[in-house]
Amino acid sequence: MVLSKHELVSALGHEVRLLLHLAGKAGPESLSYRPSPNQRSLLELLQYLTIMAPIHLRAVMAPKFDMDAWRIAWTTGKAAASQMNFDQAKEAIAQHPALFAEQLESCPDSRLREQIEMFGHKASRGSLLVSLVLNHYAAYRMQLFLYLKAAGRPELSTINLWAGIDAPTNK
Repeated sequence: MVLSKHELVSALGHEVRLLLHLAGKAGPESLSYRPSPNQRSLLELLQYLTIMAPIHLRAVMAPKFDMDAWRIAWTTGKAAASQMNFDQAKEAIAQHPALFAEQLESCPDSRLREQIEMFGHKASRGSLLVSLVLNHYAAYRMQLFLYLKAAGRPELSTINLWAGIDAPTNK
């Protein structure tokens, strides 16, 4: 794997930190924002983010990918996530780094190099963790950022998106 386990766990943790920074910019008035009637609201996006990484991580790390088990986990997780309020969703996301450490730090490198098939695609476990977890975090982080901007947070800038900090104010 190009990334070491420590680097992958750190990168995933960094994504969570960025997500929580952005989520902290949402106010009660923006939680119902949705770009169009058929898209998730800002709260629904955060609820989705509570399950996306844990379900994909566990599926990748399972001895063998089982589509039926994945569907059950997704359906069950989605139902539970849909009941979460804003604070509960943020708290659930904040728990992800502990799960990453638990699942990956003791995992042998050889296991991350094992080839498995998921969703009709064969790849190493490590590669799937990058494509299904790390990359999804980045994509949905961008979506959250754009939702916040469209919902009335024009002061947010790329430093919020990529560094997870507020831009300095000129005083």
